[in-house]
Amino acid sequence: MVPHLSRFFAASSLVKEENKLGDFPSSKEAYGSLARIALPSVLEMVLISLIGSVDSIMVGSLGPEALAAVGLTDQPRMLLMSVFFALNVGVTAIVARRKGQGDRADANRTLRNALVILLGLGLVMACVGVAFARQLMRISGAQADTIDMASQYFRIVAMAVPINAATMCISAAQRGVGNTRITLAVNLSANLVNVVFNYILIYGKFGFPRLTVTGAAIATDIGFVVGLALAMYSVIGHRMQDSFLQLHPQDDWRLKRDTVRNLVKLGGNAMLEQIAARVGFMAYAVIVANLGTLAFAAHQACMKFMNITFTLGDGIGVAGTSLVGQMLGRKRPDLAQMYGKISQRIAMCVSLALFGFIIGFRRPLVGLFSSDPTVLLMAADVMIVVAMIQPFQTTAVVISGCLRGAGDTRYVALIMYLCVVGIRPVLSFIAVYVLDIGLIGAWLSTLVDMSIRMTLMYLRFNNGKWFAIKV
Repeated sequence: MVPHLSRFFAASSLVKEENKLGDFPSSKEAYGSLARIALPSVLEMVLISLIGSVDSIMVGSLGPEALAAVGLTDQPRMLLMSVFFALNVGVTAIVARRKGQGDRADANRTLRNALVILLGLGLVMACVGVAFARQLMRISGAQADTIDMASQYFRIVAMAVPINAATMCISAAQRGVGNTRITLAVNLSANLVNVVFNYILIYGKFGFPRLTVTGAAIATDIGFVVGLALAMYSVIGHRMQDSFLQLHPQDDWRLKRDTVRNLVKLGGNAMLEQIAARVGFMAYAVIVANLGTLAFAAHQACMKFMNITFTLGDGIGVAGTSLVGQMLGRKRPDLAQMYGKISQRIAMCVSLALFGFIIGFRRPLVGLFSSDPTVLLMAADVMIVVAMIQPFQTTAVVISGCLRGAGDTRYVALIMYLCVVGIRPVLSFIAVYVLDIGLIGAWLSTLVDMSIRMTLMYLRFNNGKWFAIKV
């Protein structure tokens, strides 16, 4: 049994001998290379999610209405940000490929052009968010007891969209070259600042007024400003002269047709994916919100923990994205396949550990977000489904990251449309309104969505069609 298990994880056994194009690293070297990128990324994303959960815990202490109100802003805010997420997929994939090719000039040209585009779009999205906050909250399912708080929170956070967009762009480029320690420092610092100002402004400490939900929104914006300052320093600081990514005021900041075309080519498909995800998630959230404020508060408590577990897969997926792109840039699709499979095996082990942890500690975990007995009872039951989702979610996230690193963004987008826009909302609607099984039914639809998504992503990765995609 042990020899078979060892072979399952061995780097040399992950690619057929006839497909190897040169020297192969040892398992220690291969897993070490992935871990050097993945560990800071996982740590970054998990800590940020944990800090975000502290944010929710602070807001949740104001009552279930406040927790639900802030939760209602999540999907509309992500919808506004979808264009940035999409273009940043292109930034990461292109910069990773250029890193593998050793083309520093084009990597930096890509970053400059992406920043110009995203800042312009960020101003537009900020105006839309401020002007239509109440309408967006109403569409999201806000009730009479939450719409005012949700609208105010959303307006304030929307004002900082351009700042957040620029930070995300630089972080995406740093992940492409494998500089995940930098993104860890940037985003962790920004989120810690957010938590500190949450404490000060939500509760009115150190002479500041008690601003409750409004204070949480202002604290978020302050965190965004700090994040941008640190991100900019990572590419223009005087001690960064040997880094692969560098920006200078005297650089040519004009948009270049070929660079923009490349960004749009990859980012366009990712945009379809992001729009699909946001529309599907918003439809899903509306269905759950219509179950009532207490049910939605329970849903939010589970979603916060689901987001934390998602980041584990996402962090591993970042390493897969970076290494797959870099290996394809070196014209070594065999190594790209190897790193992709290593990331999948790590994801499988992580997901099994998560399953056991969630089952064992689901009640105290949801108790962090609310003390309402009805909310706790519903959330504890849903957490069993959250545990069942883990193997499918983590693997699907990692494989989709590898495919994005190869530039196969169109396929990923199509799967997202099928699962998130089609399967999940439809099954949720049937579960809630036809079968009348409430919140559990809505979450079971997520389980079906994730299992189908993982299967289709896995089949795509194994057929190797992504080897030939040009970036």
